[in-house]
Amino acid sequence: MENFENLLLEHLKRFQEAQVRVERKLEEITRRLSNLEAGQGSLIQHIGHLTSSIAQGQVQADHFDQRLEHIERRLEISG
Repeated sequence: MENFENLLLEHLKRFQEAQVRVERKLEEITRRLSNLEAGQGSLIQHIGHLTSSIAQGQVQADHFDQRLEHIERRLEISG
């Protein structure tokens, strides 16, 4: 009976060690996933800023086109 108890305790210790390894790995994966999510959020923010800059550039280009058309009309130049 004592051998059985020792064997059972040994198996329980191994199971507990394996569980600790799994928990550590899960913590690492969770930490890495959080880092990826933070990086993704940063990329999305940068894309938003770039999109805004592109839109502002397009508005300026449209404004310059309108001004050029106005100047051409006043000078009676056909474009």
